[in-house]
Amino acid sequence: MNSKQKKIVSALLISTFLAAIEVTIISTAMPRIADSLGGLELMSWVFAIYLLTTAVSTPIWGKLSDLLGRKPIYFIGVIVFLAGSFLCGLSQTMGQLIVFRAIQGLGAGAINPVTFSMIADAFNFEQRARVQGLISSMWGIAGIFGPLIGGFFVDYMTWHWVFFINIPFGLVSMWMIGKHFEETLEKKKRKIDYGGAVTFTIGMTSLLYVLLSFGNEEGGDVSISTAAVLGLLAVAVVFLLLFIVIQAKHEEPMMPLQLFKIRYVAVVNAGGFLTSMILIGLTAYLPLWTQNVLEMGATASGLTLIPLCVGWPLGAMVCSPLIARFGTRNVALLGGGLIAAGSLMLAAVTPETPAWMLVGIILVTGLGFGQASTVYVLVVQSSVDASMRGAAGSLHMLLRTLGQTIGVAVLGAALNAYISGQSGSQQALAEGLHAVFLLAAVISLVSLAATLWIPKAGNSGMKAAGELLPEDNRI
Repeated sequence: MNSKQKKIVSALLISTFLAAIEVTIISTAMPRIADSLGGLELMSWVFAIYLLTTAVSTPIWGKLSDLLGRKPIYFIGVIVFLAGSFLCGLSQTMGQLIVFRAIQGLGAGAINPVTFSMIADAFNFEQRARVQGLISSMWGIAGIFGPLIGGFFVDYMTWHWVFFINIPFGLVSMWMIGKHFEETLEKKKRKIDYGGAVTFTIGMTSLLYVLLSFGNEEGGDVSISTAAVLGLLAVAVVFLLLFIVIQAKHEEPMMPLQLFKIRYVAVVNAGGFLTSMILIGLTAYLPLWTQNVLEMGATASGLTLIPLCVGWPLGAMVCSPLIARFGTRNVALLGGGLIAAGSLMLAAVTPETPAWMLVGIILVTGLGFGQASTVYVLVVQSSVDASMRGAAGSLHMLLRTLGQTIGVAVLGAALNAYISGQSGSQQALAEGLHAVFLLAAVISLVSLAATLWIPKAGNSGMKAAGELLPEDNRI
């Protein structure tokens, strides 16, 4: 890796860290923000709107980066993200904060997929595995330090700096990318899929709104009436069907339907969707187990997730040498196997299970997530032509987001089936959480089975040539 590539990596690490930490840093500061601005009942929307706008805009930004180039879309995304951050810091009411968080989420929707595409464009396959491991580690580091940094700003400065701190680092990242990242784009008239963007935005926003109404991992419930749920579902179905029709007919569709016919892409997208359901089960419900069933206290409850945040980057960083030696498919199976092993052990825990054993289980699961998620991204990048990397990468990220939102609804429904009408019953809560962990274990086995569908030919192909040929892996 030459000096220019190292500087590109540094810039992408900074921007990825900013997008990742924004999810966790605000969790510690949110109670103080709610006290300052009022509108405590709207607090859940501060988290939900960021997730919604990020998810909806990700495929649009990804396709635009294929059409207009990575660098300009990266710049636009970072500028929008920083503008949203600045406005969030100036918020005077909770309503303003929600609107500005939506702007922030729009920018984050560009940063994530374009970062992955830039890595694929600037590095060969062997380098890509190492860089993706470093990028993935930023999410683990953000998970550990985000709440600590948020608490520091709240205690020793003001909550406004939770948002203002993004600005200098974002500007440095833009400067480094502008100076060191080079790309060549074929000059031809581009046909932007406006119809696809509009129908997708309306349909997916309606769908995600319904899913978020069943609960979200950060901020609690976003409740709406049954009639509104049915109406939004109808809107989602109609507009997403229109979206599919447009994609089939448009010359340069926002989400090319042929992506679903590429076997490698289809398999890892299924794996990413399912593992995201498991991930949300851990992050949302494990603290509830430790705090309410094991009665360990809020601080100890939060610390139980640290092994996940440590294991994830470690698993991601060892991917490169493991792939070089054993091949992509085997490393994906190893990651999926560790997730399944950890999930099965978690399903067997009881109130008498010692804390150290719980920590070990979460560490193993984190190692699996780090390996599996890194390999999934590498396979997606290497299975399509460079002109489709943005669209393919953003589709993968969208499905991971959908996995989390659907996971919240499904696992939350399993928990509610046990605790409904038994509020405050520790035994009912323990049984409900056990059902959640058992369901997550079943999902992990399905995900591992899906990973088995990665063709064995992908091993030698990706190790030797560094890329996959889409025409050789059709479903």
